[in-house]
Amino acid sequence: MRKLVYFISLSLDGFIAGPEDQVDFFDGSDDYMQRMVHDYADLMPHHARVQLGLSEHSLSRFDTVVMGRRTYEPALAMGMTSPYAHLRQLVFSRTLVSTDPAVQVIESDPLGTIRSLKSEDSVMDIYLAGGGQLAGVLLPEIDELIIKRYPVIVGSGLRAFAHGYAPVQFAMVDNLTFASGNSITRFTPVPQS
Repeated sequence: MRKLVYFISLSLDGFIAGPEDQVDFFDGSDDYMQRMVHDYADLMPHHARVQLGLSEHSLSRFDTVVMGRRTYEPALAMGMTSPYAHLRQLVFSRTLVSTDPAVQVIESDPLGTIRSLKSEDSVMDIYLAGGGQLAGVLLPEIDELIIKRYPVIVGSGLRAFAHGYAPVQFAMVDNLTFASGNSITRFTPVPQS
Protein backbone atom coordinates (compact mmCIF):
# COMPACT_ATOMS: atom_id res chain seq x y z
CA MET A 1 0.00 0.00 0.00
CA ARG A 2 1.16 3.52 -0.78
CA LYS A 3 2.36 5.74 2.07
CA LEU A 4 1.43 9.32 2.87
CA VAL A 5 4.67 11.13 3.74
CA TYR A 6 4.62 14.58 5.35
CA PHE A 7 7.91 16.21 4.35
CA ILE A 8 8.19 19.59 6.01
CA SER A 9 10.65 22.33 6.95
CA LEU A 10 10.54 23.28 10.62
CA SER A 11 12.15 25.96 12.78
CA LEU A 12 13.56 25.08 16.20
CA ASP A 13 10.41 26.49 17.79
CA GLY A 14 8.09 24.39 15.62
CA PHE A 15 6.97 26.70 12.81
CA ILE A 16 6.66 25.86 9.11
CA ALA A 17 6.16 29.51 8.10
CA GLY A 18 5.97 32.95 9.63
CA PRO A 19 2.69 34.72 10.45
CA GLU A 20 2.44 36.08 6.89
CA ASP A 21 3.49 32.75 5.32
CA GLN A 22 7.18 33.78 5.21
CA VAL A 23 9.68 30.98 4.59
CA ASP A 24 12.78 33.01 3.72
CA PHE A 25 14.39 32.10 7.06
CA PHE A 26 14.85 28.49 5.88
CA ASP A 27 18.39 28.46 4.53
CA GLY A 28 20.44 25.36 3.85
CA SER A 29 24.18 24.76 3.71
CA ASP A 30 25.79 23.33 0.58
CA ASP A 31 26.14 19.81 2.01
CA TYR A 32 22.53 19.90 3.18
CA MET A 33 21.29 21.05 -0.25
CA GLN A 34 23.37 18.36 -1.98
CA ARG A 35 21.69 15.73 0.20
CA MET A 36 18.27 17.18 -0.60
CA VAL A 37 18.99 16.99 -4.34
CA HIS A 38 20.36 13.45 -4.04
CA ASP A 39 17.70 11.94 -1.77
CA TYR A 40 14.59 14.06 -2.34
CA ALA A 41 14.67 15.29 -5.96
CA ASP A 42 11.07 14.08 -6.44
CA LEU A 43 9.90 16.62 -3.86
CA MET A 44 11.45 19.70 -5.40
CA PRO A 45 9.16 22.08 -7.26
CA HIS A 46 9.44 21.78 -11.02
CA HIS A 47 11.20 25.14 -11.52
CA ALA A 48 13.91 24.11 -9.00
CA ARG A 49 14.35 20.77 -10.77
CA VAL A 50 14.87 22.63 -14.05
CA GLN A 51 17.41 25.01 -12.49
CA LEU A 52 19.34 22.07 -11.04
CA GLY A 53 19.25 20.07 -14.27
CA LEU A 54 16.92 17.46 -12.77
CA SER A 55 13.92 18.03 -15.02
CA GLU A 56 14.52 14.71 -16.80
CA HIS A 57 15.41 12.91 -13.53
CA SER A 58 13.06 9.96 -13.21
CA LEU A 59 10.86 9.73 -10.15
CA SER A 60 12.28 7.46 -7.47
CA ARG A 61 9.69 7.39 -4.68
CA PHE A 62 6.78 9.82 -5.17
CA ASP A 63 4.26 10.29 -7.99
CA THR A 64 1.63 12.43 -6.24
CA VAL A 65 1.69 15.63 -4.20
CA VAL A 66 -1.17 16.90 -2.01
CA MET A 67 -1.30 20.33 -0.45
CA GLY A 68 -3.62 22.91 1.01
CA ARG A 69 -4.52 26.23 -0.58
CA ARG A 70 -2.02 28.27 1.44
CA THR A 71 0.81 25.99 0.32
CA TYR A 72 -0.28 26.30 -3.32
CA GLU A 73 -0.90 30.06 -3.40
CA PRO A 74 2.76 31.22 -3.31
CA ALA A 75 3.33 29.36 -6.60
CA LEU A 76 0.29 31.06 -8.09
CA ALA A 77 1.62 34.44 -6.96
CA MET A 78 4.81 33.70 -8.92
CA GLY A 79 2.82 32.72 -12.02
CA MET A 80 3.30 28.96 -11.57
CA THR A 81 -0.05 27.22 -11.89
CA SER A 82 1.54 23.74 -11.89
CA PRO A 83 4.40 23.90 -9.35
CA TYR A 84 5.00 20.15 -9.30
CA ALA A 85 4.48 19.40 -13.00
CA HIS A 86 6.43 16.15 -12.65
CA LEU A 87 3.88 14.81 -10.10
CA ARG A 88 0.11 14.38 -9.99
CA GLN A 89 -1.05 17.46 -8.05
CA LEU A 90 -4.04 17.73 -5.72
CA VAL A 91 -4.94 20.90 -3.84
CA PHE A 92 -7.50 20.83 -1.04
CA SER A 93 -9.52 24.04 -0.91
CA ARG A 94 -13.13 25.13 -0.46
CA THR A 95 -12.47 28.51 -2.11
CA LEU A 96 -9.88 28.04 -4.86
CA VAL A 97 -10.90 27.70 -8.49
CA SER A 98 -8.78 25.37 -10.61
CA THR A 99 -6.23 27.36 -12.62
CA ASP A 100 -4.48 24.54 -14.46
CA PRO A 101 -5.75 21.24 -15.90
CA ALA A 102 -2.74 19.48 -14.31
CA VAL A 103 -3.88 20.54 -10.82
CA GLN A 104 -6.95 18.92 -9.31
CA VAL A 105 -8.74 21.08 -6.72
CA ILE A 106 -10.67 19.02 -4.17
CA GLU A 107 -13.30 20.78 -2.06
CA SER A 108 -14.07 18.20 0.60
CA ASP A 109 -13.21 14.91 2.31
CA PRO A 110 -9.40 15.03 2.48
CA LEU A 111 -9.30 11.82 4.56
CA GLY A 112 -11.44 9.91 2.07
CA THR A 113 -9.38 11.21 -0.83
CA ILE A 114 -6.10 10.16 0.80
CA ARG A 115 -7.47 6.72 1.68
CA SER A 116 -8.50 6.30 -1.96
CA LEU A 117 -5.05 7.41 -3.20
CA LYS A 118 -3.32 5.06 -0.76
CA SER A 119 -5.36 2.11 -2.04
CA GLU A 120 -4.27 2.66 -5.66
CA ASP A 121 -2.12 -0.02 -7.25
CA SER A 122 1.23 1.78 -7.22
CA VAL A 123 4.66 1.40 -5.65
CA MET A 124 5.05 5.19 -5.47
CA ASP A 125 4.21 7.19 -2.35
CA ILE A 126 2.21 10.38 -1.79
CA TYR A 127 3.95 13.60 -0.73
CA LEU A 128 2.08 15.85 1.69
CA ALA A 129 3.63 19.27 1.06
CA GLY A 130 1.59 21.13 3.66
CA GLY A 131 0.28 23.03 5.28
CA GLY A 132 -0.42 22.66 8.94
CA GLN A 133 -4.22 22.76 8.65
CA LEU A 134 -4.28 19.94 6.11
CA ALA A 135 -1.63 17.95 8.01
CA GLY A 136 -3.76 18.20 11.14
CA VAL A 137 -6.75 16.73 9.29
CA LEU A 138 -4.65 14.02 7.62
CA LEU A 139 -2.67 13.06 10.74
CA PRO A 140 -4.45 9.67 11.10
CA GLU A 141 -3.26 8.73 7.59
CA ILE A 142 0.36 9.94 7.82
CA ASP A 143 2.69 6.94 7.51
CA GLU A 144 5.99 8.80 7.65
CA LEU A 145 7.08 12.21 8.85
CA ILE A 146 10.30 13.73 7.47
CA ILE A 147 11.32 16.91 9.26
CA LYS A 148 13.92 19.22 7.77
CA ARG A 149 14.95 21.13 10.90
CA TYR A 150 16.62 24.53 10.56
CA PRO A 151 18.61 26.19 13.38
CA VAL A 152 16.42 29.29 13.58
CA ILE A 153 13.87 30.61 16.07
CA VAL A 154 10.90 32.26 14.33
CA GLY A 155 8.78 33.36 17.30
CA SER A 156 5.34 32.99 15.75
CA GLY A 157 3.69 31.69 12.64
CA LEU A 158 2.15 28.54 11.25
CA ARG A 159 2.53 25.25 13.11
CA ALA A 160 3.31 21.94 11.40
CA PHE A 161 0.02 20.48 12.65
CA ALA A 162 -3.19 22.31 13.47
CA HIS A 163 -5.29 19.71 15.22
CA GLY A 164 -5.74 20.76 18.83
CA TYR A 165 -4.45 18.88 21.83
CA ALA A 166 -4.32 15.20 20.88
CA PRO A 167 -0.88 13.60 21.41
CA VAL A 168 0.27 11.15 18.73
CA GLN A 169 3.49 9.20 19.33
CA PHE A 170 6.13 8.87 16.61
CA ALA A 171 9.36 6.85 16.65
CA MET A 172 12.56 8.12 15.08
CA VAL A 173 13.76 5.99 12.15
CA ASP A 174 16.94 7.91 11.36
CA ASN A 175 18.55 11.31 11.68
CA LEU A 176 21.17 13.12 9.65
CA THR A 177 22.72 16.30 11.07
CA PHE A 178 24.88 18.71 9.09
CA ALA A 179 27.70 20.98 10.28
CA SER A 180 25.40 23.97 9.69
CA GLY A 181 22.97 22.66 12.30
CA ASN A 182 20.39 21.63 9.71
CA SER A 183 19.02 18.13 10.14
CA ILE A 184 16.75 15.68 8.37
CA THR A 185 14.90 13.29 10.67
CA ARG A 186 12.49 10.54 9.65
CA PHE A 187 9.72 9.32 11.96
CA THR A 188 6.95 6.75 11.76
CA PRO A 189 3.83 6.65 13.93
CA VAL A 190 3.88 4.32 16.91
CA PRO A 191 1.01 1.83 16.53
CA GLN A 192 -1.80 2.43 19.00
CA SER A 193 -2.44 -0.54 21.27
